[in-house]
Amino acid sequence: FTTISFLLMHDTIGLANEKQSPYRLLGWISYCSIESFGSVMVSLFWSFANSNFSLETAKASYGVMVATAQVGSILGPTIVHQFAETWGVAHCYLCGALCMLLLQGTMFLYISHFGAEERNAAPKKNKPKAGILEGLKLFYQHNYVKGIFAISALFMVEVTIVDYTMKVLAKDYFASLHPCEFGMECWDEDGNHGMTQEGTAAFTTFMGLFGQATNTLSFFLSLLGTSAVIRYFGLRLTLLLFPTLCLTVIVIVRMKPTLYVVFAAMMMLKAGSYSLNNPTKEMLYQPTNSAVRYKAKSWIDIFGARGSKALGSVVTNAFSDSTSSLVANGSLVGMAVASFLIWNARFMGQKFDEYMATGYIVGADESDGEEKALEMAMEQNKRRDTSCAVYDEDGEEEEVEIGFDNDDEDEEYLDVEEEEEEEEDPRIAKV
Repeated sequence: FTTISFLLMHDTIGLANEKQSPYRLLGWISYCSIESFGSVMVSLFWSFANSNFSLETAKASYGVMVATAQVGSILGPTIVHQFAETWGVAHCYLCGALCMLLLQGTMFLYISHFGAEERNAAPKKNKPKAGILEGLKLFYQHNYVKGIFAISALFMVEVTIVDYTMKVLAKDYFASLHPCEFGMECWDEDGNHGMTQEGTAAFTTFMGLFGQATNTLSFFLSLLGTSAVIRYFGLRLTLLLFPTLCLTVIVIVRMKPTLYVVFAAMMMLKAGSYSLNNPTKEMLYQPTNSAVRYKAKSWIDIFGARGSKALGSVVTNAFSDSTSSLVANGSLVGMAVASFLIWNARFMGQKFDEYMATGYIVGADESDGEEKALEMAMEQNKRRDTSCAVYDEDGEEEEVEIGFDNDDEDEEYLDVEEEEEEEEDPRIAKV
């Protein structure tokens, strides 16, 4: 990113060249780098968090974590909004690139102080090394993982459509305030005029204001609202809030497609995504094993999110001939996606409650099934909610004999009793 920032200062391939062309490769490289970096780093961070935090810890802390992340999201747009016209866009880009060096330092300090201990880690076995397609295999095998994909990625179709609409309206507005006139470098004889440097700076300042407003709203919602909402409504109902917000917002945009209405709509979508959708979809990984949290999640966050953006871009490109056509047709697609997400959120809420109640782990090896079933039965026996426990007249539990069939040996009877819990994982009991 530091290299890209210096290239942006170049007179020919950088921002000083006002000629508008789809062959300006530096713009493509910058966009792809930002999208790829954001996808990989965010996915890895949440995989790390899900592997180290329990459900109760996640409910209490994920909102605060998202709120803390918004501090950086506020500072960045603030710098752009305040200094884009004086420093220049390239220098603001350089400032952001240098800030990324803090990532390695903060993670090193965290691991050095707290360590990194995985939950639901499968016991190490001598089995073939997993391939890069194992995440897709898990996605294919489990409907629960497909549901996480829908919550994580499909809303980006609607966000992409609304975001593109806002930028088209903003570009037209600032191009009219700072028009490209005959004789300027941005002038094109075919009528495909670029934006003046003043127009570009004004547009950048507007986007900085958008970032400030969106992330400030996200900060307060995450800090004061996320944990409280999840605790009060529960994850099952909280999952329904964001897709319902998406449906409401897209209907409003369809009815009144002005710049600042779309601006407010994008604020609500982005803030809702950061403060509601992100924490809740990460909690959905609680009843999954490490393979789902790392391998399947990587495919979902990286390729799923980018694929959803690509699908949204297909819609915007198909109706980009006019703003009215984009709003009319793009909003219909957005409403269809939001309606499906409401249904999917209801399904995922039911499955999450079911899996957390039964102790089922999505993605666990079938070879671990008997062991986990025995653990569950012993826990139920401890709570006296199963016929496996026998009590005497005084209410004291008696030892019972349970038979296990074995094809290779004669039938054996084993006395089963619960011993001390292992220190490594308090949920597993010895037999």
